[in-house]
Amino acid sequence: MTAAVVAGLIAGYGIAIPVGAVGAYLVAVTARTGWRTGVGAALGVATADGVYAVLAVAAGSALVPLLTPVTTPLRWASAVLLVVLAVRAAYTALSAYRSGGLASRDDGTALGPARAYLTFLGITILNPMTVVYFAALILATGPSAPAALPDRTAFVLAALLASASWQLLLALGGTLLGRTLTGARGRLTTVLASSTLIVVLAVRLVARS
Repeated sequence: MTAAVVAGLIAGYGIAIPVGAVGAYLVAVTARTGWRTGVGAALGVATADGVYAVLAVAAGSALVPLLTPVTTPLRWASAVLLVVLAVRAAYTALSAYRSGGLASRDDGTALGPARAYLTFLGITILNPMTVVYFAALILATGPSAPAALPDRTAFVLAALLASASWQLLLALGGTLLGRTLTGARGRLTTVLASSTLIVVLAVRLVARS
């Protein structure tokens, strides 16, 4: 179960840490409307990540009989995909930072806690990078997905906890460190940290081959 928890934490933080458009909006909304609304928004993002974690585990387990014969090449392919995602995110962030394109924006829309939850749940569910990231996890964990229900539950809860803790930190940052986290340097730092975590996840995948 420990391995499932560690994998879930890495997966959750890997997708949660980049302060992209959703993260910047979360901080801006919290700074403008207050902590309660920020918590609602943060939990909306975390819920979406939790849904994709459930799909990763469930789909991986369902595909075990089909994917078992190609376990090793599948892990390598998934690891390469994750590394490509990490490198692409880091390169894009560095390029944007050098050109001054990482500034955050706020459209001024007022949200309450419940509406913030639903809004951020929706935009995170529809985020294409979230879909691609967890699709890679589905492929990677297929043959070796947690088999026992406690392990599956531990993976999902760990991923959900990781995402929720980071999103709540962003919400807190909205009241304390909004400009620092959503400024060019802050967003670059979070993207690079996330890329590092994703690479670590990829290395763990191939190390088990």
